[in-house]
Amino acid sequence: MENHLHLVAEAPDLTGCVQSFKRHTARSLINCATSTNKDWLLHQFGYCRKAYKHNSQYQVWQEGAHPQLIQGDDMLRQKMIYIHNNPVRRGYVDAHEHWRYSSARNYESGDHTVLEIDPLPWP
Repeated sequence: MENHLHLVAEAPDLTGCVQSFKRHTARSLINCATSTNKDWLLHQFGYCRKAYKHNSQYQVWQEGAHPQLIQGDDMLRQKMIYIHNNPVRRGYVDAHEHWRYSSARNYESGDHTVLEIDPLPWP
């Protein structure tokens, strides 16, 4: 999505992994915006930086995350369906597998060219 990300993940240090992901993607986006002279985007990142953050010029990601513990296969399926249907609800695509950056493509058509995932059991 253009303004948020849903992720189903498991890791011994999930908080650390999410922090590392946010740090890596933020640096990559800032470097890309800088090298391609996307000053409007850098301005937006600068505008979003919290005033108390003196060690950085930009802020790409909001602080924090909203993790939810997934308890059981039924809840996992519910979350996956919600995530897959998000771009459909927003009117971006007619079918969830048409969203380029969705794992729905992996599950529906076996297309692993855009995203590589560790497949979950999908009934």
